[in-house]
Amino acid sequence: MKKWLVTMLGITLMSALVWAQTPLKIGVVGPYSGDLAGYGIPVKNAAILAVENINAAGGVNGQKIELVMEDDVCEPNTAINAAKKMVSEKVVAVIGHLCSGATEAALPTYKESGIILVSAASTNPSLTLDGKYPNFFRTIAHDAAQANLQVDFAVNTLKVKQAIVLHDKGAYGKGLAELVKAGLEAKKVKIEMFEGVTPGAVDYSALVAKIKATFKTKSKGVAIFFGGYHPEASKIVSEARKKKINAPFISGDGVKDPSFLKIAGEDALGYYASAPTDTSQIKMAGDVSGLYKSKFSADPGTFTLQGYAALQALVNAIRKTGGQDYNALVKALKSEEVETPLGKIRFDDHGDIIGAGFAMYQVAPAFVPVQN
Repeated sequence: MKKWLVTMLGITLMSALVWAQTPLKIGVVGPYSGDLAGYGIPVKNAAILAVENINAAGGVNGQKIELVMEDDVCEPNTAINAAKKMVSEKVVAVIGHLCSGATEAALPTYKESGIILVSAASTNPSLTLDGKYPNFFRTIAHDAAQANLQVDFAVNTLKVKQAIVLHDKGAYGKGLAELVKAGLEAKKVKIEMFEGVTPGAVDYSALVAKIKATFKTKSKGVAIFFGGYHPEASKIVSEARKKKINAPFISGDGVKDPSFLKIAGEDALGYYASAPTDTSQIKMAGDVSGLYKSKFSADPGTFTLQGYAALQALVNAIRKTGGQDYNALVKALKSEEVETPLGKIRFDDHGDIIGAGFAMYQVAPAFVPVQN
């Protein structure tokens, strides 16, 4: 063999070796501290679990995956800083963020840098439907579906005629509350009160007194809706029960968390929440949940399977395109179906998931699916 050919083969082999030893960086960003860590940590753990399985099977196109993690506390300014950290780390994509407000704040940074974001829990409709962020995808349906489900359940099953609609003034909470209010009004339900609350308040006694004064009847035909997260929901429902307000409470997936049950205690009994459809009957969901319990000695969280599916969909796109080209990855995410713990999924032209939806749950005393 000629010397120059041997040299070229050597260079090629060395390049391939260097490529294989260079990790493929994927970011994982969410709330890992603070009141909403109960949502973020299970998604982070799901990503760890998925990457361990992928790397054990040889990685992606010959590369092993390395996760780069950052805590955004579900706070917009912190989320922007986390996004800048992801850019500096040169990640190819990010699993996260979880809270819609944090996602909304961070998206411009990712878009400018050509980084794809796949969220397991950001449900504000405008994140996809506005068309501003073609780099954004999510493995959960958006809040219009969730609001419609809550309204139909309230009107058809609970026979609600009057409603109080509260929200936490945030992108997720207020957005969901506005959709619920519009849906109730379309069904001729009288909105007695539509009001924002201050997240983190010590108590909500003044708000509850106002609710009690608003309702002239007891609880028949009346419901209280809350758009927001469990820290506020637990305080409000506890205060309401102390004041003998027995009307049903209805919230979204931001309340369906073990922390809500722990904080609200017996006051949580009967509370309704819409959340991702139970897919535990799918074999992969059972397998992933079992591995999660074994590895982390804890039950999976509300968005664990959505987080695992987000990593799967992203890796599938990287594998199919054979590289990290932004436009190719976006196209693959919208065209390739992936078997996940949620079932077979893909994304529409807006970046919204096809193949997953919401269901109603009730605290009894854990969250259990409601049979309509």
